[in-house]
Amino acid sequence: MIGIAGAAVWLPGLRRAVKPNQKQLKKNYQQTPRAIGVFLIRNGLNDKVFLAAGIDLHGLINRHRFALTHNGHQNKQLQADWNQFGSNNFAFEIVDELNPRAGDQIDYKTEVNFLEHLWLEKLQPFGERGYNERKLTREERLRRIARKDPK
Repeated sequence: MIGIAGAAVWLPGLRRAVKPNQKQLKKNYQQTPRAIGVFLIRNGLNDKVFLAAGIDLHGLINRHRFALTHNGHQNKQLQADWNQFGSNNFAFEIVDELNPRAGDQIDYKTEVNFLEHLWLEKLQPFGERGYNERKLTREERLRRIARKDPK
């Protein structure tokens, strides 16, 4: 069955309709550079923040918003405040963004981790100031492991 221009087309041997330029659209999407950077979720009532970073910034923001909306966020305190105060009292803000450069072989994951560390040091979103938990140093992790040793 062949339809109107731009409409779905049924082709023999296929189980679903395929739009004529669906493959090209998918290829274009995959080749589009993703925003890389750091964002925060700000509680407008008490100014506490949750800071996160990633190599697909908009996808990461959507993932956090979805988790909060569906009561499944990993940060229980942030989730509790979201449930108590409502989504309209929270803002998602991009605080730093890296521009990917075409053709460069840069380890963006390392770059964004460094940016996240800088922003954690600057904002100190721990305890009463935020929802983040301090990351343990290598030495602290080793000490914890040693204390759990049954010997």
